[in-house]
Amino acid sequence: HLIGTIALQRGRHDEAIRQIGKAVEADSRLVPALSDLGFALSDGVRVPSRPGPTPPLQRQVSLGELVQQLVLQSFAPAAVLVNRQNEFLYSTGPVDRYLRVVSGDPSRDLLAMVRHNIQGRLRAALRQAVDDNARVLVPGGQIAMPDGEDLVFSIAVQPVRHANDDLLLVCFVDEHRQPRKPAATTPPQYNARVAELEQELEATRADLQGAIRNLELSAEEQKTINEEARSVNEEFQSTNEELLTSKEELQSLNEELTALNTQLQESLERKRTAANDLQNVLYSTNVATVFLDHDMRIRLFTPATRTLFKVIPGDVGRPLADLSSLAFDALLLADAAEVLQTLEPIEREIETHGGQWFARRVLPYRTIEGVVEGVVITFVDQSDRKVISDALEVAKRQAETANMAKSRFLAAASHDLRQPLQTMVLLQGLLDRSVSGVKAKTLVERLGETLGAMSGMLNTMLDLNQIEAGTVRAEPTDFPICDLMLRLQDEFTYLAQAHGLELRMVPCSLRVHSDARLLEQMLRNLLSNAVKYTKHGKVLLGCRRHGETLGIEVWDTGIGLPDSELTKIFQEYYQVDNSARERGRGLGLGLSIVQQLGDLLGHRVQVRSNLGHGSVFSIEVPVTAAADAPADQPAAPAAAPGLPRAHAGTVLIVEDDPDLRELMELLLTEEGHHAVSAADGVQALALVVDGKLRPDLLLADFNLPAGLSGLQVADKLRRLLRDPIPVIILTGDTATETLRNIAGEDCVHLHKPVRLKDLTDTIQRLLPTPELAPPPVEPPRGLAEIARQGNQPHVFVVDDDRVIGESIRTVLEEQGLTVETFGSAEDFLASYRPGGEACLLLDIYLPGASGLELLHQLRQAGHAIPVVMVTGKGDIALAVQAMKAGALDFIEKPISNQQLYASVERALTEAHASVRLNAWQQSASHHVAGLTPR
Repeated sequence: HLIGTIALQRGRHDEAIRQIGKAVEADSRLVPALSDLGFALSDGVRVPSRPGPTPPLQRQVSLGELVQQLVLQSFAPAAVLVNRQNEFLYSTGPVDRYLRVVSGDPSRDLLAMVRHNIQGRLRAALRQAVDDNARVLVPGGQIAMPDGEDLVFSIAVQPVRHANDDLLLVCFVDEHRQPRKPAATTPPQYNARVAELEQELEATRADLQGAIRNLELSAEEQKTINEEARSVNEEFQSTNEELLTSKEELQSLNEELTALNTQLQESLERKRTAANDLQNVLYSTNVATVFLDHDMRIRLFTPATRTLFKVIPGDVGRPLADLSSLAFDALLLADAAEVLQTLEPIEREIETHGGQWFARRVLPYRTIEGVVEGVVITFVDQSDRKVISDALEVAKRQAETANMAKSRFLAAASHDLRQPLQTMVLLQGLLDRSVSGVKAKTLVERLGETLGAMSGMLNTMLDLNQIEAGTVRAEPTDFPICDLMLRLQDEFTYLAQAHGLELRMVPCSLRVHSDARLLEQMLRNLLSNAVKYTKHGKVLLGCRRHGETLGIEVWDTGIGLPDSELTKIFQEYYQVDNSARERGRGLGLGLSIVQQLGDLLGHRVQVRSNLGHGSVFSIEVPVTAAADAPADQPAAPAAAPGLPRAHAGTVLIVEDDPDLRELMELLLTEEGHHAVSAADGVQALALVVDGKLRPDLLLADFNLPAGLSGLQVADKLRRLLRDPIPVIILTGDTATETLRNIAGEDCVHLHKPVRLKDLTDTIQRLLPTPELAPPPVEPPRGLAEIARQGNQPHVFVVDDDRVIGESIRTVLEEQGLTVETFGSAEDFLASYRPGGEACLLLDIYLPGASGLELLHQLRQAGHAIPVVMVTGKGDIALAVQAMKAGALDFIEKPISNQQLYASVERALTEAHASVRLNAWQQSASHHVAGLTPR
């Protein structure tokens, strides 16, 4: 009771029922006591009702429980819940009719608690329900009731699944009641026998029950044994499967191990072979190799190392510093430590005490994982290479010395040849002026041709020396190629006709980017070779465009070249089929100059040839877009008719050759100049210092005695006079250093021999124009016509010299022109308004912005006014810059009226044409704008 009460208080209802059931089975006298306390075994546990009024909610709950309890007591069958081992778990209803308390130890076995007369049917019903897993209903028989009637009932067994447990619900269902039959009257003997038989039957029944009980226990044991055997068998099967799996795994592992072992054996064999190969490679080379660890201890060395260190196999593991070296290499360990720190290789050349040279290299020793575990030091014998290198150096110096000697020889030979040749050229010029008669003229012309051929050879050598000296510098510009081709056509037409050849030129309208002077020299050499090596047929000069480049080609029908000669012909002094060195076929330097100039300009030179049928030489030049090309520069104006050809000046001649000095003095005197000569620079400077002479021009040789060269004389003379007088260096020296020195100074360089006309023209060009009172000249009719046209042409004069500006204004206003003068470029820009017909006379040297700067500003602003540059100092370089900047003309002060009229007329004519062109373009644009889309 205490146990059940405690269990009920804790909410464990089922546990309380089981505990009370055990107590009742232990002592049946507890049943009345439990009934007195309000418990009923038939319908579970009932809590005793409490006295006092019941609240409505509790009343409703109590009535519902009362109804359920009454229904369960009156109509519900006796039911017992057991597990699959027939153990009693729970009961409800009047189970005391069918169950009884077993004597002895308490038992929960339902078959032991059920009455004897229904055990067999209950056992069969339980087995059938478990086997079929379905509800089973069997007749249970009848039992005697206390009221004298017999109760007929049936047994229902239903399988139940609850909380993963398989349970059985056993219900004893009441069928009906029937009156008990009265017992028949029997004799006493029969009753005694019946009683005896009943006792025997009861004993037999007890024996049968015991036997059944034993059989059931045996069956249960056997079932348990079978289940254990089945479990063991399953375990055996699982173990067997596991063993089979393990066996297969072991077999697979064994195969893998076998394969791995094979691979390891193969890897070991390969490594062994590789180690043997590496060892043989290391030992078979003459490269001394030493492997060191981080502590600079020897790990491995090759036999060749013994040539540098006294090392034996037992030295492995010893520090390298302990070994004596046969070479002076104090930086070895320091370099090794630096390589370990920086991981950058270090290479040096070392020399042994015996005179051997080695290239020593220190590298980091890296493992396959990239870990640095030391250094590798290699020593490669460089003795033979060192000897060869020294020999090459000696040979190079000898070659350079020979080349310099050759250049000096050529320069000296050229100078020595040019000196008498110059005398002969000047004499030929004098003869040409003085002789008369057809035969004498013919002889003088033949002499001139011979001298020209000799001069050409020397000039070709000079061109080659200039290229090698680096004094030739390219100044690429954009220009139409057709102008250059037309000049070459005019130059070579007569020469081709003299050889019985036809020279044809195919015009080209494209513009190219190159140095016109150097490109012309290249094409001139190609045309000269084509005419020289073509016996009959023709020579063709044309162009072929290839994308952004233009191939300028020279075709000939000459002797052609074999393939083996195509690369040799560009070598110096090489000539095809001229072993006798015929003078008329040149020196073999033309194509070499073409190749070197092509390299200088970046133009590729190519050749194609067919032996016996001619050759094709081409030069590839970049093409310039026509829209981006500047306008063609107008040609320099020719001298006005009637203007004197020459003007006199004082010329100082410095020449150490007495014959040549005397001849030049005679020639210049005949030209109307005041010529004074000196044998050296000291004598020439003394003439100026003593006040005996103030030269307008210096004509000097480069190589002069007394320790002063021609350039030094020019420099001292300019400083002495404080005037940059023009200087002509006339020399036959072609040395590289000489050419460089002359090219770096502000002077004109003429090469001996120079023709008399070229010399006099150069002097005429460089001498300042003397201020002479020219005879009155009439202005050209074109200028007066321009002034009478009524277009109000303007002439702007920008000159800082007010007197000159007013003089020009007076002269031009007399012709009916409108003239405005300005003292600086800034004043002109402040008042200038573009438009109309106008021209500009512009001085180069102005305060503030110079004339060239003003010209650039006008062109950048898009003003197309014609500009005539005016200067008081004859400077060719300034003239070239002005022409490139867009100047129409270039005149020198003092300006004659004839020069002024000619320049202004041309400028205003250009302005008039420009105005008309602009008007025509505007009109055309207006008409085009008025067209319909169709």
